[in-house]
Amino acid sequence: MVEVPQDVVGAEIPGGAPLDYRPVRPTRSAGDPRDAEEAARLLVEAQSPVLYAGQGVMYAEATAELRELAELLAAPVMTTMEGKGAFPEDHALALGTAAIVLTGPAKHFLAASDVVLAIGASLTRHNITTATLPDGKRIIHATNDPRDLHKAYATERAILGDAKLVLRQLADAVRDRLDGKARDARPVAQEIARLRDAWLAEWRGKLGSAERPITPYRVIAEFMRAVDPAEAIVTHDSGSPRDQIVPFYRAVAPRGYIGWGKSHALGTGLGLTIGAKLAAPEKFCVNFMGDAAFGMTGLDFETAVRVGAPICTMVFNNATMAIETGHMRLSHEKYRTRDIGGNYAGIARELGGWSERVEDPGEIAGAIRRARRATEEGRAALLEFVTGPEQAFSYRRAAAG
Repeated sequence: MVEVPQDVVGAEIPGGAPLDYRPVRPTRSAGDPRDAEEAARLLVEAQSPVLYAGQGVMYAEATAELRELAELLAAPVMTTMEGKGAFPEDHALALGTAAIVLTGPAKHFLAASDVVLAIGASLTRHNITTATLPDGKRIIHATNDPRDLHKAYATERAILGDAKLVLRQLADAVRDRLDGKARDARPVAQEIARLRDAWLAEWRGKLGSAERPITPYRVIAEFMRAVDPAEAIVTHDSGSPRDQIVPFYRAVAPRGYIGWGKSHALGTGLGLTIGAKLAAPEKFCVNFMGDAAFGMTGLDFETAVRVGAPICTMVFNNATMAIETGHMRLSHEKYRTRDIGGNYAGIARELGGWSERVEDPGEIAGAIRRARRATEEGRAALLEFVTGPEQAFSYRRAAAG
């Protein structure tokens, strides 16, 4: 939200007068060299270091430096939800996201780690966007906001500085300690691959399910097979769609995935996707949302139609707020508050977009291809999947809302 003073809004600008505006050059600071050297020593001496990257890595455009440090140390990398994409998740050292839900490899390596470097992350103890670091870890925390240092965890080494500059310092210091030679990453990469295969095997029944109503996990799996993540910008919505897609979708580039979920309301993902499409019209911009989220902001699909933003919205319509079953027990008994639903594909058509309703899991892949083709032709598209009340999640934090 941008608030503009009324006198500024009403001011007259002389016709043809140039605006006297010069972009402000950003200022950056590196970390204290002593802190960087001590952090490098801790990382090199660690038996099982883990790097935990937040969205600050993307703001600093420091993905290359993060990758360099990880490969020097042969250290696995996980991200916060908002940092998803800061490290390519098709990299052999990628653990995926660690937030309210976790991948199998992230859960294992976080528990087994002795030193955790959090870079570009606030380390706020948040129920949705970050994982809880287990007790007993030696923590290195690098951030450009002094308010976050020593805020939530006992930190052994704090570094105040820009993520790109700090990662450069750490990589140089680690390289010196390793005599210029990167460690052999193959054993760690093989362990990550083994853990990922075992974790995905546990979910194979969901990801390949032929059940009707459709499970959202089958939709996510088909989407990943049909769409190259390098060509897409994907986001979720709050609640179930977020917790279902975050562990399994593999983001390969910064800003190829928009992770969120702090104080935002249901339906936020739709607006984010419209903005993404306007900023990157060459990308296939997709938001996954539930039927409750559509009830909050679904009519903003008309905005996408009107402004010529050919996004793709995927609605999981299970006719209930499944994730709120426990929280809304009394209100549902009295007033059926979880009973929602409708024909969202029909609404999208009436709003001027292209749409399709999918009830057969065998039709998912074809529908995704047709929706993408519609967006390439300049039409906003909506796919409505009739799903069941799925309540299984990958290591979801039990106390979360």
